[in-house]
Amino acid sequence: MSTDRIEDLLRPLVPQVLGAVVRRYGHFDLAEDAVQEALIAAAEQWPAHGTPANPRGWLIRVASRRLTDAMRREQARRRREATSAELIPRDDFVAPPPGEPRMPARDDTLTLLFLCCHPSLSPSSQIALTLRAVGGLTTAEIARAYLVPEATMAQRISQAKQSIKADGSRFQPPGPEERADRLRAVMQALYLVFNEGYTATSGNAINRVDLTDEAIRLARELHTLVPDDGEVAGLLALMLLTDARRPARTTPYGAIIPLLEQDRRLWNQATIAEGTALLEQVLPQGIIGPYQLQAAIAAVHDQAPRAADTDWAEILGLYTLLGRVSRDNPVVTLNKAVAVGMVRGPRAGLTVLDALEADPRLATGHRLPSVRAFLLERARDLAAAADAYRIAAERATTLAEQRYLNDKARACEDETIR
Repeated sequence: MSTDRIEDLLRPLVPQVLGAVVRRYGHFDLAEDAVQEALIAAAEQWPAHGTPANPRGWLIRVASRRLTDAMRREQARRRREATSAELIPRDDFVAPPPGEPRMPARDDTLTLLFLCCHPSLSPSSQIALTLRAVGGLTTAEIARAYLVPEATMAQRISQAKQSIKADGSRFQPPGPEERADRLRAVMQALYLVFNEGYTATSGNAINRVDLTDEAIRLARELHTLVPDDGEVAGLLALMLLTDARRPARTTPYGAIIPLLEQDRRLWNQATIAEGTALLEQVLPQGIIGPYQLQAAIAAVHDQAPRAADTDWAEILGLYTLLGRVSRDNPVVTLNKAVAVGMVRGPRAGLTVLDALEADPRLATGHRLPSVRAFLLERARDLAAAADAYRIAAERATTLAEQRYLNDKARACEDETIR
């Protein structure tokens, strides 16, 4: 099996293996190190000796051994083994021996989510640790999602792991009262995992299907856990309505196709129907939150048979409401600027962008110049649009986005020459 295929196999197993090891032994920080060592061992051994019949069980077994070695090195063998014995689950949760097809009966990822969102951590640290442990994102990817320097995020993650260790938290689902407090952080983490998968911030491809699929799977589990929570349902609906467009987002060669140019016949209508039905079920039930509003915006896009049929006035109204509940989120303002430009004209949209020029959260990213270039192009200020597309391309962090933005810049320049 090739190295790339092994990486694709390992990535979705990481949170499941980490959850199983933490549940069995505790010690979140040591468990994470042990799992990373197991992944390295797999990457080195599997290409030469073949993939085991039970990859997850293999990883759990190797990580468990590495964790046990770490405990011994810390001169606490007896105390650690006593703690481990208390936490050992029934046999069907224990990793099977090599060659045995039986798998652990429970996926611990959702419990791992709640552990990462421990109340001893700040909300930002909760989400950062979740993205690292469950989403498998690198520190750099998490920092870009948060619009903060990588060094700041590395320190935040390290402090979060130390706080959990100092608190002595056990790996078990929180009670109903505590669960409600952690739920918002869990939703935010899943939202960011999904976004990283749908629009990757690094690498060659714009999509990371492993992340979007895992985020949707966990959102489904969360909705099953709290079926009456409108925002959880809204989050799941948002993911479904957004992911339904994935088949039309790129060419067969990986080039980006923007929303207004996509072949909507390729959109997954079954997924759209599921997301729409879920949204229609929860919208009348109570207070509408940001996930429900974002899902409603996605539904307006998905229900338009052609780009020209999009109800931009309704989208603008929804973004106005979203801005009121999102507490100074610059990305919401960016998207609202596009809606303003589509309803009131591109110059009006550019005026909305002017308020974001001094926002440090957007100073180094490509989003602001990308939206400015789009609106300038619609205003037929093609020379300025080309310049803005070039700036955006220089700031983009994926090859697909860089190519798309540079192509747009050249197209604007060519049209200016004509």
